[in-house]
Amino acid sequence: MTRTVYVNGEYLPETEAKVSIFDRGFLMADAVYEVTSVLNGKLIDFDGHAVRLKRSLDALDMAEPCSKEELLEIHRKLVTLNEIEEGMIYLQVTRGSDGDRDFVFPSDETKPTIVLFTQNKPGLADSPAAKKGIRVISIDDVRWGRRDIKTTQLLYPSLGKMMAKKAGADDAWMVEDGHVTEGTSNNAYFVKDGKIVTRPLSSDILHGITRKAVLRMAAEAQMAVEERLFTIEEAQQADEAFVTSASTFVMPVVEIDGQILGDGTPGPIARRLREIYLDESLKAAV
Repeated sequence: MTRTVYVNGEYLPETEAKVSIFDRGFLMADAVYEVTSVLNGKLIDFDGHAVRLKRSLDALDMAEPCSKEELLEIHRKLVTLNEIEEGMIYLQVTRGSDGDRDFVFPSDETKPTIVLFTQNKPGLADSPAAKKGIRVISIDDVRWGRRDIKTTQLLYPSLGKMMAKKAGADDAWMVEDGHVTEGTSNNAYFVKDGKIVTRPLSSDILHGITRKAVLRMAAEAQMAVEERLFTIEEAQQADEAFVTSASTFVMPVVEIDGQILGDGTPGPIARRLREIYLDESLKAAV
């Protein structure tokens, strides 16, 4: 089935969707994005993604393409048109195009470009990877300094995933000044003696929507949480580890740079947090 996508106010077959070759998202990665998961045909944590989208747009002095209410309607319509039960909706907003290439921003009259499309992912919640856990390697973090803005500048994270693949692993954790920042597309955590440890929020990492929800749910479940810097070596000595993201929810990590954690299977805290997150998120889904 040909997907229906959304481009600048129109619902179109994906084969007919077009943006200008002068669009700044294409030429300069002058764009932000969000990915919202769909479970049981409903949107997971839409409000959180909408709030972060506005934060990213504001940080780059980029105009909002539509209201939050209009954005919700677009998401819901795409879910219906593409018959998505489990999957994701990708949203991208660029600064648009004024018909040529220039480092200087276009005039205020230039409208932003907005594109949304769905990805059908049956079995998203019942992921085989979550049952066995993933293996990660460490790589240097050489990204720009504003990682808290969710831009489409994803070349290095993509390279990082390929480094992991070539090493026979599933993903990579990035390290800067001796400390773990985050995964290539997720926030990173380890657990030692029952305490969950993760890096605190700053411009060094993405302010994960799933991260925020999981830490709140961990506190509600009376799990100890400490937000601080940590090293790869410290994480390698942990009892268990995991990552969080909108597309993987809570994903256990069982190996870091060849060091197996615990007995090499997903740990109890990661398993419990995934269960809680999916249960609570489905209840609040729109």
